[in-house]
Formats: sequence, C-alpha cells, structure tokens
Amino acid sequence: MLIGMGHLNAQVQTDYTKNVESLDAIMESLYSVISGDAGVKRDWDLFRYLFAEEAKLIPIQMNKKGETICRYLGPEDYIERSGSYIEENGFIEKEIHRMVESFGGLTHVWTTYEAFQSSTSKEPFMRGINSVQLYNDGTRWWIVNISWYAETPDQPLPPKYLGQ
Repeated sequence: MLIGMGHLNAQVQTDYTKNVESLDAIMESLYSVISGDAGVKRDWDLFRYLFAEEAKLIPIQMNKKGETICRYLGPEDYIERSGSYIEENGFIEKEIHRMVESFGGLTHVWTTYEAFQSSTSKEPFMRGINSVQLYNDGTRWWIVNISWYAETPDQPLPPKYLGQ
C-alpha cells in the first residue's frame, strides 16, 4: 500500500504542498528540482517529497556489451549516485512534449526531454523519454516510478513523442 509522506525528512519545515497539488505542478517540480547550473545546490528534500514510499527510478540503457539493462534506484540511491555530479557539473532537463493517459487512480505520463549542460547552452547534449507513473490519493499527487531511456543514433525519438 502506498501511503505516508514518501521519503520526506520529518524535520523539514518547508511546505511543498503546491508542488504536488496538480499533475502539472508535480511534473514541473520533477524537472526543476534536478535542474540547475554547475554549483547550484538542488532541493533534495523536495525531490524526496515527490515520491511515494518504495518508489523507483529506473534508468534503462545499453551496456558495453550492447545489451539493454535497467537498474532500480530509490530516491536516496539517485541522490547518492547522481546528486553531487549534477550539482558540480550542471544539468538542465527540459520537457519538450508530454502525453498523458489515466485510468482510475493510475496516471501514466510519457514526457520527452532535452538535457543541457547549462542554462546558456544552445543545443542539448542528450534527449530521451521519461515514463512516469503517478497516482493521486485525493489530496496530492505521488510519483510511483520513473523509467527513462536516452535517444541514440540507432534509436532516435519517434515523431509522436516529439509532438509531430
């Protein structure tokens, strides 16, 4: 059962309710909380607040053998693995297209992104698709899982995920 305050530190006093009051708000918060120029500290308490308990972040990629693999990370694992890197080097992820489907309490968002090294970068260094599963408990939105896959020369983004 997915209840509780996700991974929010109980001592945090910031009110993040506006960040999860709508689907648009939680999606905007997801992108903005990991994005920033080099040297910009991220709000990891907000990041934790977006996720349901036991939520997973699942990068899917090709390994050196050419096999498609996935890893299962919790929000804390993601912060430990990527947090200092994106803060030190800069990482800006922008949503460029979204497709939403819902049934009952389940909402699925296909969200296409472009990633930049800095806010002044003109061209993205990466593009891909995030597959985000969410639910609304009647008071707020929760991210249950995120899977993502980056575009490759052999697998360009399909036009339907670019809004074409």
